[in-house]
Amino acid sequence: MKQMPPVVLGGPSLHRASAVFTDRTMASTMLNVAWHLETRRPTSPILLNHTELTAATIEVAMAHTIKVNGTAHNVDVDGDTPLLWVLRDVLGMTGTKFGCGMALCGACTVHIDGVASRSCITPVDSIGTSGITTIEAIGATAAGAKIQKAWLDREVVQCGYCQSGQIMSASALLASNPHPTDSDIDDAMSGNICRCGTYVRIREAIKQAAQSSGQGG
Repeated sequence: MKQMPPVVLGGPSLHRASAVFTDRTMASTMLNVAWHLETRRPTSPILLNHTELTAATIEVAMAHTIKVNGTAHNVDVDGDTPLLWVLRDVLGMTGTKFGCGMALCGACTVHIDGVASRSCITPVDSIGTSGITTIEAIGATAAGAKIQKAWLDREVVQCGYCQSGQIMSASALLASNPHPTDSDIDDAMSGNICRCGTYVRIREAIKQAAQSSGQGG
């Protein structure tokens, strides 16, 4: 493979780096690395080979900490990486499913600070200090436990692919509204699609879970 020439930064070239690189992320990385090194050797030009530059880019642009199911995780991904792929590919939490990639089907639903959210369009750098709950831990919540029991009692699931998203949306509804009306259920679940058509049983399960809430069960 052809050896790439080193990039030289030093003195006046430090201030011209952003003009040389059209990509803003790369320009920012070059400036950060050059500034850091020049504070130690202000009179010497800096030679960065492309391996060093790639490593510096990863270090600057790809460090994020997110809190999932009560545990903090450090993940090395680009900031615009969808949360869905961080959960599945980086953290190995495959209960959250990919369906459409455009927030149209609801299969990827998780809770962000208790709110049902589509993880396929949520960039990881937008999470900040918010808490994420996935299907793997929803049974540990009061609403989630009631919903999961009702799902089993009513035998809601057929193929099962969409059901983690359905359960997450239903749990968020019950947590915020313990006694939802039919209209409330329609509004909360309208973004979750089931190709098997289990909508009637989903509604029955949510109503059962709501009744158990009223009975203190």
